[in-house]
Amino acid sequence: MRTSIKDVIFGPLNPQQREAVEHGQDPLLIIAGAGTGKTATIVHRVAWLVAQGAPPHAIMLLTFTRRAAEEMVRRVDAILNRLGLARGPVQASHIWGGTFHAIGLRLLRLFAHEIGLPTNFTVLDRSDAEDLMNVVRAELKLERADKRFPKKGTCMDIHSRMVNTGESLAMVLEKTFPWCRGWQDELDGLFKTYRKRKEASATLDYDDLLLYWIKLMSQENTAQQIRKRVSFILVDEYQDTNPLQSQILYSLSPSGEGVTVVGDDAQAIYSFRGATVKNILDFP
Repeated sequence: MRTSIKDVIFGPLNPQQREAVEHGQDPLLIIAGAGTGKTATIVHRVAWLVAQGAPPHAIMLLTFTRRAAEEMVRRVDAILNRLGLARGPVQASHIWGGTFHAIGLRLLRLFAHEIGLPTNFTVLDRSDAEDLMNVVRAELKLERADKRFPKKGTCMDIHSRMVNTGESLAMVLEKTFPWCRGWQDELDGLFKTYRKRKEASATLDYDDLLLYWIKLMSQENTAQQIRKRVSFILVDEYQDTNPLQSQILYSLSPSGEGVTVVGDDAQAIYSFRGATVKNILDFP
């Protein structure tokens, strides 16, 4: 049986991929460019972990699109089926697979009460969040200014970048939205009112899913409960993570045990969301 497991899992892989797949629990950084088989490496590593006895529900697979997560889990399931392992609690569908925001939402549904968040909170999609921002913008009469105030989408982009990078409003305006610097005081008031409105109605936007996830991990008792649930964390496209997502990863496994990140420092594409290649360069 041991030989068949290695044949199925290692058969399609080259030596470098095999080395990554059977790596132990120490933190692992895989630098892999486009077309080098990084997705296959992640899929086979997850299958290898399960074949070695790791419960699927103790594996967290973080990706940047829901489709990517679903495809990886489907491929893991196919390998486990070939090994005769995909039954009962060993099914790949039990893996924590999804985007950072989706996994954050799942955890908040479980632990919202631990941080004083109503369990029946609602989540705004990007369009609804922009509309709420626009309502507040109109109430503050900012659209009636002599000079044209930033549109709702721009306001949302500025606010989102502040959240995801941890940078101040002044810094974000200086570095990324210099044409909006003259509105700093008004934007500050707008964002404070926007956040109060969300809090009053138990409403979260997408960025809040990450912020509240960090808040969960700041409660030691809750953090321990979450860490006990997850023994292995794999992150795809790590070069596209932002500082907030990196902070989440470190809070999930402060020692780095069980952490695998895969990325290409030459392919960062989500800088507009506050992503920084610094995360992948600083990982060692």
